[in-house]
Amino acid sequence: MAEGHTITIEQGTQHVRVVRDGQVLADSHRPLLLRETGCPVRYYIPAQDVRLDLLTPSDTHTYCPFKGTASYWSLPDAADLVWSYPEPKPGVAEIKDHLCFYDVDVL
Repeated sequence: MAEGHTITIEQGTQHVRVVRDGQVLADSHRPLLLRETGCPVRYYIPAQDVRLDLLTPSDTHTYCPFKGTASYWSLPDAADLVWSYPEPKPGVAEIKDHLCFYDVDVL
């Protein structure tokens, strides 16, 4: 990691839900909490707890020097709403097979 840049990941027990236009997109009691310097806490939700059938893979990919290359999914009215790191860098390997949404409700 770059000097002064840290990422920590811990297993959470919070109840995390993602609802858009009345449709539940994700519901989990086992999110990973990723804290990264300069960023808000992000909840990475196991793929099994996400309604992947409602999401469409996007052509968007972004690169993070600390986490790797991200892939995105969209809804018809919300482009690149959710992302994941299919092959995360070794320092953040736990987030493999987890998805992250921009906005989540912590219940």
